[in-house]
Amino acid sequence: MPKVPHPIPQGYLFYDSKLAVDAESIHNLYLFTRWGRSRSLEEIRKMLEGSSMCFSVHFECKVVAFCRLLTDFVFRGSLWDILVHPDHQGKGLGSALIEYVLEHPAVRKIPLLITYTSDLAPFLAPHGFEHREGAVMLLRRPIEYS
Repeated sequence: MPKVPHPIPQGYLFYDSKLAVDAESIHNLYLFTRWGRSRSLEEIRKMLEGSSMCFSVHFECKVVAFCRLLTDFVFRGSLWDILVHPDHQGKGLGSALIEYVLEHPAVRKIPLLITYTSDLAPFLAPHGFEHREGAVMLLRRPIEYS
């Protein structure tokens, strides 16, 4: 189990298992985003099943932060849905979650990790992520982003 590198207020528990989250808990976090509010519980259930790994932070038995990883565990990985409940932002929890993911034994040897975001670029830069103009090709099919 990777250690949490940042000092975090007492009471937060970090998990690296899909079994630590359920669709309802994640749905509650998506409600605070502009891009994920329309996701249904059934879609979230399928998403969790199809994700390689899910990382979460719990406080008083509630999921307060979440992200997920899609990967082959050898060459490439992509980080998705980095969420921290607004009541728990500003405490270093998001940074601790990202470091928890990046230092995880199943993740730390993957040479290329990517994520797609415009909102979180300043937050992710101190963790080693850098913007690469023109490095991504995207096929967008209208769902919730249109």
